Amino acid sequence: MTRDWAKQIDAYSEQVNQFKPVMAGKLKRVVGLTMEAVGCRAPVGSQCSVETLSGKITAEVVGFSDDVLYLMPSEEIQGVLPGASVEPLSSQKGLPVGLDLLGRVIDGVGRPLDSLGPIKTKQHISAKAKPINPLSRRPIEQPLDVGIRAINTLLTVGKGQRMGLFAGSGVGKSVLLGMMTRGTSADVIVVGLVGERGREVKEFIEEILGEEGRKRSVVVAAPADTSPLMRLKACETSVTIAEYFRDQGMEVLLLMDSLTRFAQAQREIALAIGEPPATKGYPPSVFAKLPQLVERAGNGGEGQGSITAFYTVLTEGDDLQDPIADASRAILDGHIVLSRKLAESGHYPAIDIEASISRVMPMVVSEQHIDYARITKQNYSLYHQNKDLISIGAYVAGADPKVDKAIQFYPVIEAFCQQTMKESHPYDESLVALTQLGEALQ
Repeated sequence: MTRDWAKQIDAYSEQVNQFKPVMAGKLKRVVGLTMEAVGCRAPVGSQCSVETLSGKITAEVVGFSDDVLYLMPSEEIQGVLPGASVEPLSSQKGLPVGLDLLGRVIDGVGRPLDSLGPIKTKQHISAKAKPINPLSRRPIEQPLDVGIRAINTLLTVGKGQRMGLFAGSGVGKSVLLGMMTRGTSADVIVVGLVGERGREVKEFIEEILGEEGRKRSVVVAAPADTSPLMRLKACETSVTIAEYFRDQGMEVLLLMDSLTRFAQAQREIALAIGEPPATKGYPPSVFAKLPQLVERAGNGGEGQGSITAFYTVLTEGDDLQDPIADASRAILDGHIVLSRKLAESGHYPAIDIEASISRVMPMVVSEQHIDYARITKQNYSLYHQNKDLISIGAYVAGADPKVDKAIQFYPVIEAFCQQTMKESHPYDESLVALTQLGEALQ
């Protein structure tokens, strides 16, 4: 009987050891951005500590092949030797969350980047959140004031909506995001600056965001010189922090610059561990992770708040059919296109109201509001359709009453769609201006 009991204990111990990670492995080799370790067991997504000449660095398990783990370091690989010790980290503290985060600048894993000392919040949560049941979400029913007159009136955004800002480089995406932070009616603003130039991070915080906007904001920064893992983590951290405030019943505005850098970071990681490229060099995992990130924003359940999200999408060569732009447009609730021609002509914000659309606008505004927005867009579009004829003097006044009205009101519509970087037009004020313009156009 004693022998049988001992056999049962040995069998049970064997089963436990199958799942228990071996706490000491070694580094087999380093290939490009990844490190290969043998002799340790750790699940994908877990953290490992890797010994280097300058101390230990943290790396994440991003894949495996047989008994080889593929590790992606969160910082630059330096001083790594063959056979270096690799240990899975059993305890992970998680991300710091709470009101103490407001006004702070952190990196992709929640460490402070500003000079304001450690983050004192005691609450920590995991960055891996379970998706919300789509039937549990509250419908989008109320408009959100973003302080931009053209968006408030012609492309009205609802609380819990997810919008894309599509533009090439240098057209004013970051400036437009900064204008929203100062003019929005949201309770909390979470800004993710991912993969941009390091110089732009400080400029955005001090000049675009400003002292007033920073008081109710959390900035997550991972510049272009950080590792692809850190850029990926920064996006996930931004959404996780936004989810926390939403679950506390707050209205959150999430601004992520940019979704393209998130896709590029995932591409670098996927290609480094051997995933084959598919569409224009992007592996399939990129297109799987995009909706997983975007779908975390939106309205919560009863008693919770909302996350209204704006994701910038960098269109290479101003090509709106770029794979990431095309995939993003399909999973977002609308898109705002910034035109390089408008920017070059001094029209700011350079929103192309013809090419832009808000899919939830009919659910959050009145029928009269929709009519006035439609009339304004029609006259704006009609002028541009006949612009060449008007410019060379080939159009004769009186030939078409609709074109005559479009010519007459085009300067008014153009002025209506513009505002300076320091201006902010509340929703109610914008609606009054649209009403006056719509009545004049009827």
